[in-house]
Amino acid sequence: MSKIEELQQIIDSHNKIVFFGGAGVSTESGIPDFRSQDGLYHLKYKYPPETIVSHTFFRDRTEEFYEFYKDKMLALSAQPNAAHRKLAEMEQKGRLTAIVTQNIDGLHQKAGSKTVYELHGSVHRNYCTKCGKFFDASYIKAASGVPKCDDCGGLIKPDVVLYEEGLDQDVINGAVRAISEADCLIIGGTSLVVYPAAGLIDYFRGDKLVVVNKSLTGRDRYADLVISEPIGEVFSKLVIR
Repeated sequence: MSKIEELQQIIDSHNKIVFFGGAGVSTESGIPDFRSQDGLYHLKYKYPPETIVSHTFFRDRTEEFYEFYKDKMLALSAQPNAAHRKLAEMEQKGRLTAIVTQNIDGLHQKAGSKTVYELHGSVHRNYCTKCGKFFDASYIKAASGVPKCDDCGGLIKPDVVLYEEGLDQDVINGAVRAISEADCLIIGGTSLVVYPAAGLIDYFRGDKLVVVNKSLTGRDRYADLVISEPIGEVFSKLVIR
């Protein structure tokens, strides 16, 4: 039996599946990740990307933060790929109960997924730090320089979790609940090196653990099935019943 057939069998026989995903889910939609060879960490900027997307840098060098953010993190024309679409279908057909994602691109929702725990926030939510008014991503993209509130002139901040900031407790609670109640956990497109997010999979107590990731992860040896291929390619071969 091939690994794809094995995955198909696992999906067919479980109906409380949770998907835990990272940047590799969206690279096939053209969104760069941080760690691969052509990822953001290998680009030549005056500062390392993890410095730029930190709370301190946002506070002290807001203009430079937004230059990088608009250039590299607002991929508003990106479209969901086969992985996003199959996951949405799995939810619609009652196989999948939740998606827990480290991505901030909103592509799971764009594909039709409803229960999505966004551990690191979303580029599609932005708030004035002064009056709290909401702004969408296109407002940020279109702003010249630092985006300001059109009501009070306050600084707008993306609702994304920057380095040095804590995760949203409600989102964590929802993710932990979903993972701990799952009968199958599929980990996809993540090298599981970003904490505290990666630690959430410790709450899984279910039947089958599957890892679909191009490179090795620290959980491979505990998994019932490991597929080392691009997740979009793998999911495109699945039939959701």
